[in-house]
Amino acid sequence: MAEVLTKSLDVTLAIPTYNGATRLPKILDLLLKQVNVKKINWEVVIIDNNSSDNTSEVISNYQEIFSNECSLKYFMEPQQGAAYARLRAVREARGHLIAFLDDDNLPASDWLAAAYDFAIEHPQAGAWSGQIHGEFEVKPPEDFQKIQAFLAIREHGDKAHLFEPERLNLPPGAALVVRKNAWFDNVPQKPKLSGKLPGVFVQGDDYEPLLHIHNAGWEIWYNPAMHTYHQIPHWRLEKDYLLKLARGCGLCVFQLRLINAKNWEKPIILIRTILGNLRRIVKHFIKHNHELKTDITLLFEMEFYLGSMLSPFYSFRCFLNDITRKIT
Repeated sequence: MAEVLTKSLDVTLAIPTYNGATRLPKILDLLLKQVNVKKINWEVVIIDNNSSDNTSEVISNYQEIFSNECSLKYFMEPQQGAAYARLRAVREARGHLIAFLDDDNLPASDWLAAAYDFAIEHPQAGAWSGQIHGEFEVKPPEDFQKIQAFLAIREHGDKAHLFEPERLNLPPGAALVVRKNAWFDNVPQKPKLSGKLPGVFVQGDDYEPLLHIHNAGWEIWYNPAMHTYHQIPHWRLEKDYLLKLARGCGLCVFQLRLINAKNWEKPIILIRTILGNLRRIVKHFIKHNHELKTDITLLFEMEFYLGSMLSPFYSFRCFLNDITRKIT
């Protein structure tokens, strides 16, 4: 599908949100303070993913303020799931670049300018992300840095480098910038992974579009000049949440590996996913048996390995559910 050029802008800054009325003012205030943006024609688009709070009222109050800097638009997306909110943002965007921020991301004052400059310097980059630092309400558990990437905290140093999509080494959807034509031309309108839903915690919706973009020949980059701060409330560091997150991150692994796989590769991926993670589970248990009872970081890793091992079975169950829905 060709990129829509009518009334196009340089950048659309898209914020998917769900019940974000208390979080949105903080990020919108920071967007009003962005520096070095006079050279950029940009807009802000809020995608409300079925909020039940007063999100729409909060946005309405900010729209007049933003009219002096750039336009602030509001859209309701009834299809639940982060993946659908992002797809709606892409459809509504007028920018050649789409910069995604979650409603709990706090961008540095030069984040937008750094994202825009990188696009000019790296024309083969289809998507890029930067440093995402944690802003914690309470102190993280010991050795948290081993699992912090699962909470979209990414600090990979001060040198720009390519990600490795073949190894599922990719940036999160939060604080991600994509070229609209790279997404429009390559990302399916029906995602395999929709993102978190009530009662469902399977992850991977961040990575799915990037795998399609990379398969089309675009590069995926890390740009250290872009800094954001991810607000982590206390409940996201509690045991129950972390273990659900770990299992959800594991359950998407098989489906992600199938996205760009050839048919003959799929049985090999199936065997490697099950046996490879079984080996990791056994090794992890032997090495950390006694510590698993008390160390949340080690428990997280074990739960991720278990979820990854079970991911082919989860994928098969989803396939059966799709067939059942079509029949009925």
